[in-house]
Amino acid sequence: MNTTAYPRLALHVAGQWITEASGGRRPVVNPATEAVLAELPLAGLDELAAAAESTARGFATWRRTRPLERFTLIRRATDLLRERAPAIAHALSLEQGKPLAEALREVTLSADLIDFQAEEAKRLYGRTVPPRVPGILSQTVVRQPVGPVAAFTPWNFPMNLPARKVGSALAAGCSVVLKPAEETPATAMALVQCFLDAGLPPDVINLVCGEPSEVSSFLIGHDAIRKVSFTGSVAVGKHLGELCAQGVKRYTPELGGHAPVIVCEDADLDFAVSASVAAKFRNAGQICASPIRFYVHASRLAAFSERFAAAARALRLGPGQDATTQMGPLTHARRVVEMQMLVDDALEHGARLLCGGQRAERPGWFFEPTLIADVTATCRLAHTEPFGPIATVAGFETLDQAIALANDSRYGLGAYAFTAHLRTAHRLADELEAGMVGINHFGISQPEMPFGGWKESGHGQEMGAEGLLAYTDLKTVYVGTPDGATN
Repeated sequence: MNTTAYPRLALHVAGQWITEASGGRRPVVNPATEAVLAELPLAGLDELAAAAESTARGFATWRRTRPLERFTLIRRATDLLRERAPAIAHALSLEQGKPLAEALREVTLSADLIDFQAEEAKRLYGRTVPPRVPGILSQTVVRQPVGPVAAFTPWNFPMNLPARKVGSALAAGCSVVLKPAEETPATAMALVQCFLDAGLPPDVINLVCGEPSEVSSFLIGHDAIRKVSFTGSVAVGKHLGELCAQGVKRYTPELGGHAPVIVCEDADLDFAVSASVAAKFRNAGQICASPIRFYVHASRLAAFSERFAAAARALRLGPGQDATTQMGPLTHARRVVEMQMLVDDALEHGARLLCGGQRAERPGWFFEPTLIADVTATCRLAHTEPFGPIATVAGFETLDQAIALANDSRYGLGAYAFTAHLRTAHRLADELEAGMVGINHFGISQPEMPFGGWKESGHGQEMGAEGLLAYTDLKTVYVGTPDGATN
């Protein structure tokens, strides 16, 4: 891939890259300039059927490949991913909008993530259980790959999220049909190409794009697919869950969040502000575990709000390829409209705007870093994930009150807090209702650690040893003596 050009787009179906498909075409747009980067072919029913049939053939081969062989091949693919990282990051930044440094880190961290899963697959241990009756030679519990996987990923992390699903599936011995977001297809194409160039049998991995509801309903309903993994909105996640239930298919959904941040009276305020601004506006706030609701002890509220707003105003907005850019655009034009609607609704319900609050006056889909105070429970922002550069701030008097406010949400993905006291840290870790909790730290997504949420944020995990298990089935095996005699 050329480091200065955007690639020609294609789908990978039944072992072939195809640039024309029966579902038509759609433009892929640079969100920083609103210029068309390329035309993406869209799969119709013919291509979707071919991909599903291909992945069934691929599974028959790949499941019998020994874990060490899978590990060796996958490591060749991640070596290629690292070699090609600068070019891939350039394409990622063009189609998604994030700064180039963030894009490059996403690619290299994805290689680390896949490596961990491939290494862990060599340790998919079962267990041996002593027989309780005569005539039984062995009782064992073993793990086997669940089968062909349909993986659906959004546009906010176009390398990391496919890597989580593809890396775990391949490491476990499953084949994959990957449907990346139609807004960011080139990054996923590059990932697939690395696996193919490393020697992965072509039927083991397919890549399709198309009309999302048509693709998801077809693949989930196809007899070949045995496992579905989805990252996206609660509404779509619930719908896909219903489709999976009809076929009793394994399903792992990660459905977003509305993450609280508790800033205690004893917190280091300078550190809390700088870390919070960096985390909130990374990827323009388009992160499922992005901090959103800041609850600050009343004695520190004014200082925190003032410093946070000043730091947010100072952020430099621009295209991802500009080395001075600190925050890129939103990936969709409709996200700008949604940000404005959330802000206007909050202000109409009595909230106060501390900074930002409108579209930036420049080409592209930029929205100003925004902080809002006095958000009431009746406005949408109080309970809707903005998925953009908007944060809210409010005060609290007691830790009990702060924890109650933080947990008052249908979401439970990430939660954060700042405190200097060890006892407080442990209490927060215990009582915050979220799948992942960061104390004095926002880095809750690491290859070795499971990633997943509570409540309507989803169920199951990705990454870590736990994420690999989601791509396996348990089998219990009893072996008796041939003649039933006591051994």
